[in-house]
Amino acid sequence: MNGSKNDIKNPLDRRSFMRGGLVAGGAAVMGAGLLNNSREAVAQDYNNGRGLSRGDAAILRFLAAAELIESDLWTQYAELGGLTPGQKPVEDTPNFTPMNTYQGSLMNLDSDGPQYITSNTLDEVSHADFLNAYLVSKGADPVNLDQFRTLQGSKATGAKNIGRVGSFPAGS
Repeated sequence: MNGSKNDIKNPLDRRSFMRGGLVAGGAAVMGAGLLNNSREAVAQDYNNGRGLSRGDAAILRFLAAAELIESDLWTQYAELGGLTPGQKPVEDTPNFTPMNTYQGSLMNLDSDGPQYITSNTLDEVSHADFLNAYLVSKGADPVNLDQFRTLQGSKATGAKNIGRVGSFPAGS
């Protein structure tokens, strides 16, 4: 099979990379306008691992954007249903007191709900942070969705009053 199409000369080519399972949970549909403001990724010396091809950088930016959207959704969920700073998990606190009625209602469904929500939120944030840090380490721009925080967050007591990722501003 020497010289055949099936020989793997670079085991970390894009197809192997994607086949290996980098694509994590969550999917997002976005306009191409989100990604076209990034500078070109470093393409020279790609085979020596010092840069990314334009295609690989685009895939990683898309995945980072999806993770940022997912982390925004989990963060909203965690504001009212997750553990508050300093609040210990149910299994560590015999007389656990929910911080609000929303958290209490979720606990009727699953007593470990606050810990689950908090853990998932931290996971999603770390996925986005990792992908962006990797892009930067390879000379590509990270993804920042702050300009798309156009939706009003929850007005429920205890929710943070920050914009949520929603729609594209006019003219973007």
